[in-house]
Amino acid sequence: MKKVFALAVSLFLMVAIVAACGSNKNEPGNAANNGAGDKAEKKKIALVLPEKIGVNKFFVLMDEGFKKAGSEFGAEVKTIESTDPAGFEQNLRATVAEDYDLIITATFQAEDALKKVAAENPDKSFAVIDTVVDLPNVRSVNFREHEASYLMGALAGLATKTNIVGAVVAMDAPLLSKYTSGFEQGLKSTNPDAQFLINYVGSFTDPVKGKELALLQQSKGADFIAGMAAVGDNGVFDAAKEKGFFTSGQDTDRTDEDPEHIVLSQLKGTDAVAYETVKSFVEGNFAFGVADYGLKEDGVGLTFVTRDSKSTLSPFIGQENVDKVKAIAEDIKSGKIVVVNPLAQ
Repeated sequence: MKKVFALAVSLFLMVAIVAACGSNKNEPGNAANNGAGDKAEKKKIALVLPEKIGVNKFFVLMDEGFKKAGSEFGAEVKTIESTDPAGFEQNLRATVAEDYDLIITATFQAEDALKKVAAENPDKSFAVIDTVVDLPNVRSVNFREHEASYLMGALAGLATKTNIVGAVVAMDAPLLSKYTSGFEQGLKSTNPDAQFLINYVGSFTDPVKGKELALLQQSKGADFIAGMAAVGDNGVFDAAKEKGFFTSGQDTDRTDEDPEHIVLSQLKGTDAVAYETVKSFVEGNFAFGVADYGLKEDGVGLTFVTRDSKSTLSPFIGQENVDKVKAIAEDIKSGKIVVVNPLAQ
């Protein structure tokens, strides 16, 4: 009788152990499904650009930050380039259909398509860099470019010997008025008598036209001409080298390309913003609405003033002038100087 009882107990224990082992499988609510016992499912994040990356430093930098964040935070990331507005909208819709967790895009060129696609897909998460789209499922990352442009204009006003400076700008578009208006405000703050010339290329991808307009401004006496034309800046740089005037780049430090003539660069942290957008989404800190980056947040800046450069400071600019503009930068950060945003008027 004792043997039968012992056998029964043994069988009961074996069944209990098997049942316990069986309950360890990936069923809803257990540790494996909640990420405690296994890797959490990777987030799928797409960067859909309204044009080809090409040689546009703005998009090159953004793509680098995006991919770096994907690698560091374990997200599945994909960059999709577009060739025209119709193709861009189609690419946005494709990423929705492919069930990406977050879809990031950039610039005012993306606004119309994003407004349609995001409104039609209210349960999807979107982010747009360098413009604002006011929808409840869109995070807009905005830059205060007018603050950095103010610094560049102030420095140009101090450095110019002819009292004539210029800017070759991609397009006469609202967003780009932040560059031209900020520059002019800064210029007039340090040199009220300086003349400011502005010409528009008509696109973001035309270095030939950029060079032509830079040569025109130089012929009118400009000794400093700011490049604000994306790929068109390459034409401005060619003209500066040919005629011996001074110029500046955008987004990244381009002074190392020709330190003798490219003496400044206005900086924009598109890489940092793309990186932070991916990071916040993966870590669960992502929020919709508008995020604003200016001098105080180190989202924009100017070489030699807010950020060191590998290049040697040009005598045309001069350390004394840099020091004066560094003080101006601190006054903007503290709120003592308020740079007017032309889009907020």
